Order: sequence, then structure tokens, then C-alpha cells
Amino acid sequence: MKRILNARVYDVAIETPLEEAPLLSARLGGRLLLKREDLQPVFSFKVRGAYNKMVNLPERARARGVIAASAGNHAQGVALAAKKLGCRAVVVMPVTTPEVKVDAVRELGAEVVLHGDSYSDAYVHALTWQRKHKLTFVHPFDDPDVIAGQGTIGMEILRQHHPQAHGPLHAIFVAVGGGGLISGVAAYVKSVRPDIKIVGVQAKDSNAMELSLAAGRRIELQQVGLFSDGTAVRLVGKETFRLCQQYVDQIVTVDTDALCAAIKDVFQETRSILEPAGALGVAGAKAYAARAPLGGKTVAAIACGANMNFDRLRFVAERAEVGEQREALFAVEIPEERGSFKRLCELIGARNVTEFNYRIGDSAVAHVFVGVQLARQDDAASLARLFKKAHFPTVDLTNDELAKLHLRHLVGGHSPLAAHERVYRFEFPERPGALMRFLSSMSPDWNISLFHYRNQGADHGRVLVGLQVPPRDKPALRRFLADLGYRHWDETGNPAYKLFL
Repeated sequence: MKRILNARVYDVAIETPLEEAPLLSARLGGRLLLKREDLQPVFSFKVRGAYNKMVNLPERARARGVIAASAGNHAQGVALAAKKLGCRAVVVMPVTTPEVKVDAVRELGAEVVLHGDSYSDAYVHALTWQRKHKLTFVHPFDDPDVIAGQGTIGMEILRQHHPQAHGPLHAIFVAVGGGGLISGVAAYVKSVRPDIKIVGVQAKDSNAMELSLAAGRRIELQQVGLFSDGTAVRLVGKETFRLCQQYVDQIVTVDTDALCAAIKDVFQETRSILEPAGALGVAGAKAYAARAPLGGKTVAAIACGANMNFDRLRFVAERAEVGEQREALFAVEIPEERGSFKRLCELIGARNVTEFNYRIGDSAVAHVFVGVQLARQDDAASLARLFKKAHFPTVDLTNDELAKLHLRHLVGGHSPLAAHERVYRFEFPERPGALMRFLSSMSPDWNISLFHYRNQGADHGRVLVGLQVPPRDKPALRRFLADLGYRHWDETGNPAYKLFL
């Protein structure tokens, strides 16, 4: 407590706002407050602990320089602190660290050494460097001064929270990797307001703290998931484990899809894009509320980092709908006969179709990969029942990793049954129901042998269609395309089509 009260963080850090998230609050049935640590100068809370450690070093130690191991955000904190204090900084980072973080560390003037696949690998390498060059090691989480620096966030939350406006604070949700952030926040909050719950949130594939608290001793993971790279820690700290045993009420774990959904949620609230580790607190609050409704209670979640690699956004957008249970994926079997494809679309009705993938492969049955946007969480089950009632055997693939990661990008291939196939790419205005209108407009007499559509959130929908058109019907095909009125391109001669489809 004394260390937190005397922590020197505001030479480089700002007091970040505690903001209400009205959209999420309405969905959670309570009031959610976001502690906006993504607004720090290095877009993460880590600068607090790093600077507090370094400013308290003896002059001689600072003159020799410091070294740190980090997955990215601590590295930027150390680099900024070193720049402010005018000392040398070397940072060992895993080779898996997003490029945006590596570049940011270099731009702040620190020396970067890339080594290993996780924080733990980088940590071992950094200790070797420390001994060789007689540098001071700045630990990302297992150090009293670092923990105290992070603890100033808890102090700010209690100071900024107004019970008269928001109601009493029920819980604070905190991302957990090595445990530095939650240890500091919990140590302060529990000393002042022991009635407030401290809930740690971890990725399911990086849950070293959860397992350690359950076992009563530190458990080292053999490997960790790297999507939430900021919390990819195989072994938690001794001091952080001790403090978490003493002060943390529970740990909640969330999967990758839930993290993607939380990133989208915060974007819709704030127009800021959190990194996966930065969204853990929000994902944890949602998971907590799903198990035990908030009933009007007020909770806070620390949005602890926004150093997101731009290239990851494609994956996040793809998985957010599934993570929020807003999209369902199905494999539907329909008879390989004229009109059955349209009947399937009629069953889907006014629901927004996110994806259609089909390639002729059997003379009797067709297997269609379908993505549908859900209005309610139970909509997937009712839609599956609807398909089965129409004698279309259906498999729900919504939670199937093979389907989500690979199958949706691979449906296709050569087919000996696709005789006289002509392939066209179409473009049409994208709006709810547009795909159904497109299918209704087509209704040709020719068999559809290939169909691919994916809602990309753009102004125009794009569809790839294979039609089996006998040579004698070419004039009729030209008339059909003219009457359809959609922009289109004949891709039958495209080498990509010839090679792969």
C-alpha cells in the first residue's frame, strides 16, 4: 500500500478516464465502466510499472542501463521510461511479437533482441544478457515496484468511481498474464474496499494463474496460446502469485472467439481497437454476467492495451460474430436436383446470409456450407430444426475449429460432374436480403454447379457462380445475363479457375 501511494508514475503516465459503456451495459443487465488504459502514451498500462521501477533505481545502476523481456507492451514502457530518464535500454522480445510493438520499441530508442516463441523464452535469454553486460533487469510483473506502479490504476478507479452516479462497485475485471496488473490493483482495492470483487481474466490457452491458484502452487505451462500475446506467460511470478492468493476472488477464462467479440464490442463503444490482451477484462465481464446476471450491479473492466497488429483485424472480424453467437455455420445436405438450392434459401428467409459455399460433387446429394447471422442466441437451433423438418440433413459447425479456420476457405475443387460449366463473377448492391433477391433473379434453367458468397461488410456483394450450360444454350445465356442487370465477369477462361476449381 505504501509503495502504491508513493509510486512515481505521472512523469510519463496519465490518469486515464473511467467511462461508462452504455451499449455493453444494456446487454449485460448492469453498468459496465471501462478504465481506458489504452489511452496511455504507449497505448498500455505497462508504462506505469516500468517507470516506477526505473525511477527508483540507484543512479549508478541506471547509468549502466536496463534490460527487459517482454511480449511488447512492457517493452514500450521500459523504452519510454529509459528515454525520459536518459539511460540505455535493451529489450528481448519473442519472435512472435506483433510488428507494431517491435517497431514502437525501436522508435523510442531501445535496442531490440528477438528470441524465442513466448515471453518465457525471451526471459531466459534476457537473464543471460543481464549477466554478460551487467545491466539491471526490469521485470514485467514480478517486482514490488512494478506491481506498485500498476496498482495506481486501482487507486484511480476508486477515486473516479462515484457511487451516487453509478451505484456501488461490485467487481473489477482484470487481465492476467504474469499477474503484475491484478496484484497491484487487488492489493490496493482490497486494502481500501474489501467488499469489491477482484476477478482475473485469462485466455483458456494461457491460464497459468488459474491453474496455480487451484493447485496452491505455481504451475508452469508447457506451451501457451499466442493470440493474446500480451498475456502469453507460462509461469506466473512468485510475488504476484502470493498476492493473488491473498486478494483475488476468482479467475474467469475466455476463448479466442470471445476475445474477438470483446474487441468488436469496445470498438462499437469507443471507436478504439483493443489488442486481444487488452480486451480480456471486457470478455471476462461478459462471461461473468452470462453465468450470473448482474441485476443492475456496476462493474469495471480495465481496457489495458491497444497495440494491435493491423493484419490481425481480418481474423478478429471473421471470428467476432461467432464469438458473440451472432453467426451460425451449418453443413446442409440437399438433393442434387433443380430448385432445391432455392428451397434452402427460402427456409433461411429474411435472415442475413453471411456465407454460401457449394461445389457439385455427387449426382444424388449436394453439401452446402452456410453461414447465417443470428438475431437471438437460440436462433441457430431453431434454424437447424427448420432444415431437418424440410428433410435437409444438417450439421451445426458453429463451434467447429476446422470449419471456422479452414473449411470456409477451402470449399471447392475440381469436379468430373461439372460438364459444360460456365463460371461468372457477379457484383450487386449489398443490403439485408440482397443475396436472396439475387438468387430469385437468377432462377435459370441451368444447374448451379458452383456457388460462393461471403458477406465482407462492403457496399457490394460478390458472388461466384458456376452454371452448367449446354453449348446450344449460349444465346439464351447471353439474354439471361443482360436481363439480370448485375455487373458480371466471365471467369471461365481464368487460369485460377482452371487450376483449382
